[in-house]
Amino acid sequence: MYLKSLIISAIVALTFADPDPDSNAAPKGGETLIVTSPLGRIQGTVIQSRLGKKIFSFRGIRYAKAPINELRFQPPEPVDKYEGVYNATADAPLCPQATTDPISEDCLFLNVYTTKLPQETEKNVKRPVVVYIHGGGFYSLGSASYWVGPQYFLDQDIVLVTFNYRLGTLGFLATGEKEAPGNNGLKDQVQVLKWVKKNIEAFGGDPTSVTLLGYSAGAISVVLHMVSPMSAGLFHKAIAVSGSPTAQWAIGHEQLSLAKKQATLLGCPDDTSANIIKCLKTQPANSLGESLPKFAEFGIDPVIIWTPVVERDFGQPRFLTAHPITLIQNGEFHKVPFITGITNDEFAQRAFNVVQNATLLKQINEKWEETAPIAFLYERNGDHSKVISKTLKKFYFDDKPINQSLLANLGQLYADALVGFGVNRAIKLISEKNNASTYYYKFNYQGRYSHFYTPDSNNTKPYGVVHHDDSIYVFYTSKFFPLFKENSPKEVEMVNKLTILYANFAKYGTPIPTPNDRLDNVKWEPYNIKTQKFLDIGNKLTVQEKLYEKRYTEWEKLFPLEKYAKIK
Repeated sequence: MYLKSLIISAIVALTFADPDPDSNAAPKGGETLIVTSPLGRIQGTVIQSRLGKKIFSFRGIRYAKAPINELRFQPPEPVDKYEGVYNATADAPLCPQATTDPISEDCLFLNVYTTKLPQETEKNVKRPVVVYIHGGGFYSLGSASYWVGPQYFLDQDIVLVTFNYRLGTLGFLATGEKEAPGNNGLKDQVQVLKWVKKNIEAFGGDPTSVTLLGYSAGAISVVLHMVSPMSAGLFHKAIAVSGSPTAQWAIGHEQLSLAKKQATLLGCPDDTSANIIKCLKTQPANSLGESLPKFAEFGIDPVIIWTPVVERDFGQPRFLTAHPITLIQNGEFHKVPFITGITNDEFAQRAFNVVQNATLLKQINEKWEETAPIAFLYERNGDHSKVISKTLKKFYFDDKPINQSLLANLGQLYADALVGFGVNRAIKLISEKNNASTYYYKFNYQGRYSHFYTPDSNNTKPYGVVHHDDSIYVFYTSKFFPLFKENSPKEVEMVNKLTILYANFAKYGTPIPTPNDRLDNVKWEPYNIKTQKFLDIGNKLTVQEKLYEKRYTEWEKLFPLEKYAKIK
């Protein structure tokens, strides 16, 4: 069970469970159908939603040329027209990573799910489109239907697009030189949005109503699309769930140290950018993906290894031109309706990994100043790093040694450092400059299922509401959870609430246009810096104010805005 938590919560995972052997096959006895898109004819299948609706499912559609051979470490190239009838009846492999799931370097594929297609008698079907960007720390997971199933969300009248993008070294190698300026995984995402703009009408989607929805690393991506010139005009609303690039971790021009480490791990020279890339191009893609656990420095930390970078200008289209904080403060972002928020406990479960490991516990207590920056993602070495470490030790632990009695405190620190503070900073910055509505929430519903259960509870007692626990009610993850039906009334109620909130937002730009019984008659007001209202999504929906104000204020003092907005 703990391994499951590691996988889903964007943690370095050594092994994955094998997928359902039938998960890559068309549903038995399922209908087939063919859609004609500008790129050619595409064959899909028919599956069922939770409520029994027909979902027209198109899985494994190529959206870019295979990023192999000379295209490795290069920006994505648009796909050519499909020849004949394109078979989109099975999940594509995931991009290379440390997993036993099917993987391939040729992984730039997307899925489209819809419940209404244009027909001769009704050609102008145009439903709002939700494009989902998966999480996984920029180094794991993907869009396969056993990870991101449409059975819940497609009971709402939307079109859903999910996709793979390049991960780890293959997607985020950034030496700071022209050979590898960085951000190719994010440029893959841009290519998806371009594909959607040109092709989604064939699936009953409205290319003028596209909502970006991202989780964790996907949420970081969503906010980056809001500030990226490459994404202009490609989306119209944005939802960033449990992640933001406005956090305390640095965004620089390069990650040359990671490139050198990757080269060394695979026996490549690490002297120049050109030599590193030349050699890494010859290495098996699987070797790049499988080397991931060797980047861990403290147990399974850090949770973020590869990051986006501010690209230097070598004449290429640049995804990120300055630090996102700078761009948002200057009002240089796509001003669209925006939702962001967190789960109540986020990455608190990582505290167990430390407290229950004598070696890690000894290290964090005896070498706090060296270890804390690794685990909690802030600058290492130097006087300011020591000040941060000292302040956090006092604030969260009252300078006491970390032990079992302070497990909850350590969990709070992990939650705030890895997600909470950055998201809180994002809502403040974006709401101040956005001319469209911004909404803030905390997901606080603790159901029977979770991505982390209290150890020794035999997988029956969730430990709070951790990272990804809200996604259980938006997407059907058949690897880990049952399909919620009539025998799961509480879970079904939350499925209804979350999918309605997100579908409303995709349609109208507001999650609750009119208070109603299904959404507990609550009025979810846009966030503003004066009242700082947010929606608490628990057993009932309620409006609260000033989320974790004392905790986040401490972080704001340690990481003043001007310090993290200097990269241009």
